[in-house]
Amino acid sequence: MTLSTLGYASVIAALLGAVVMAVAGLVGGYRDRPALRDAARRASYFCFFAMSSAMLIMEIALLSHDFSVDYVARVGSRETPAYYTAISLWSSLDGSILFWGWILSGYAAFVAFVRRRGADRLTPFVTATLGIVGIFFFGLLVGPANPFGLVVPAPANGPGPNPLLQNHALMGLHPPLLYLGFVGLSVPFAFAIGALLSGNLEAGWLRDARRWMIAAWAFLSLGIVGGAWWSYEVLGWGGYWAWDPVENASFLPWLTATAFLHSAMVQERRGMLKTWNLSLIICTFLLTLLGTFLTRSGVLDSVHAFTEGVIGPLFLGFIAFVTFTSLLLIVWRSDRLHAKGTLDGVVSRESAFILNNLVFVALTFTVLLGTGFPLIVEAMRSERISVGPPYFNMVATPLALALLFLMGVGPALPWRRMSAERLRRTFWMPTAVGAGVSLVTVALGVRQVYPIITFGLAGFVLATILEEFRKGVSARRRISGGSPVRALLDLFARNGRRYGGYVVHTGIVAIAVALAISGTWKTEREVTLRKGEQVKIAEYTVQFEDVWGREESQRFVVGVTLKTWRGDRYLGEQQPRMNFYQSSQQPIASPAVVTSLTKDLYLTLMAFDSEEREHATIRVIVNPAVAWLWIGGLIVGIGALIAIWPHGRSTYRPELALSLTADLIASPDAEAGPGTDTGATEEEQEQVATRGLEG
Repeated sequence: MTLSTLGYASVIAALLGAVVMAVAGLVGGYRDRPALRDAARRASYFCFFAMSSAMLIMEIALLSHDFSVDYVARVGSRETPAYYTAISLWSSLDGSILFWGWILSGYAAFVAFVRRRGADRLTPFVTATLGIVGIFFFGLLVGPANPFGLVVPAPANGPGPNPLLQNHALMGLHPPLLYLGFVGLSVPFAFAIGALLSGNLEAGWLRDARRWMIAAWAFLSLGIVGGAWWSYEVLGWGGYWAWDPVENASFLPWLTATAFLHSAMVQERRGMLKTWNLSLIICTFLLTLLGTFLTRSGVLDSVHAFTEGVIGPLFLGFIAFVTFTSLLLIVWRSDRLHAKGTLDGVVSRESAFILNNLVFVALTFTVLLGTGFPLIVEAMRSERISVGPPYFNMVATPLALALLFLMGVGPALPWRRMSAERLRRTFWMPTAVGAGVSLVTVALGVRQVYPIITFGLAGFVLATILEEFRKGVSARRRISGGSPVRALLDLFARNGRRYGGYVVHTGIVAIAVALAISGTWKTEREVTLRKGEQVKIAEYTVQFEDVWGREESQRFVVGVTLKTWRGDRYLGEQQPRMNFYQSSQQPIASPAVVTSLTKDLYLTLMAFDSEEREHATIRVIVNPAVAWLWIGGLIVGIGALIAIWPHGRSTYRPELALSLTADLIASPDAEAGPGTDTGATEEEQEQVATRGLEG
């Protein structure tokens, strides 16, 4: 039996397993049949086993160069190194859908496993929803996106993967992170649909959905930052974000997912925004489908080319099905979606989160409009236009600054309401820090408005975060004593959601500052140098040595050797290159990057003397603070991990309740209830409200 037959049989088995998940989950949930619920759970395990078999078979086919398998014949090559051969699985449409389906089956199996002991009505509907999503993707693999087609006669060799996808090792990291984020967003969607189907729309499903959303959001965040890093290290243009449709496709669901993570807290705490949160989860999942459609249907190459294929219309049909079904379910359950809480005050945490959501939605619409408008124009007029970075920067920057401001305000506000006096006491210090940072920025000679505002807001946000940590550490030390470090670790262990969120905010601030600095003070020159000649830019000196070339297994490489200094310190030799692939008429650049915490020296080979090898044209860029983009992304990932890590609950102590109750009664905001900030963690405040005051 050939690898092609085995792989195709595995995909068919996964499709059948998804059908069982959907049918057994729906029937078992509605009729309360434990046997059917168990069958749906076991079917999810079977799907994962079948898709894992298909993945393993495809990797064996790729690495053994079995060109009788259709996908291998299209993306494989005997000259491609083994690492790039293995990751070529996601270099083209069929393989990427196979990878998507495998991750989806893994998520479904994991959800079923962690909820295996529960007898709730929600779980079978969650499994059924993931099964329906699986039916669509596994159906594509069985039909129009089948990567296991048989090629007879098999060619002796293939063209290899896209040159851009085998030009840097980061291609082994960036796409998997994005897929883990994209596909992971299916899980909170399944919880939302499961809650609608089961009729159980209380806060329980929301807490589960939020935890899964944080995990998927973290992967997506790391994937976006990894994509920016890949673009920076591979394309040779000296930038990391160009607002192109592929980048925007991953950014759109990130925006709505982030909005949900904030508004979900309002529903958990106050019983508000039920319909809004369901809508955000559904929109986030739809945007993942839209992003996959944009990047995998061919529509970005040409609207007319897209209409010649089958994948694009099928994606649009599934998007329409999900939209219609979700709206129908929300209307059906509308009588159970009434808000229990109300907005008690304008100055409150819930007000800040609602405003935060409105800004996120406005930013989502802005990016979606700029991404989709050229496609609409081409479809209607057969004219190709582009919406470039000036549009996105003009409309997105003010909204991003508003979000940065709200990121500092929201966590420091209490729930329900806040008095003017308490507001002044809470924010005078962060406001002073932000204003001081802005004044220092102006004194240093900065005159651009947006960088000044960004630095000031960064100081404001960091001051509020540090103050929240200070109060939390102080409260923990009152409970258990010990060192500040021990108290800090205790905060993370007992209230990881809250303080992990603060760590995430710190990472976002680092990214915002890095974007402002690198976008404002980037320095660039393009020069032609002869052997021994130097160019000076900022504090760097670059000296041209020679041009060289070599043959590699899958490409021919031409590079230059450059000696570099930063001031009087010798940085060593750098070798920016051009890579020539047989499957590409244009060379692919590989820049040389000398990275430090403060600045990057970025060197790109633009042209060279191919005959005498006496001169070359080099683009020299000094990029400040770019390293903090990657550091900020890492901090975001660490914060998300802290937020989803299982943590214990604080132990109630009468003496603590007595102390905090006295603080609460003495506070001018005593009427604000348990959300009032007394210097304790939220869990401790809840204990005071529910037990300490009663005592």
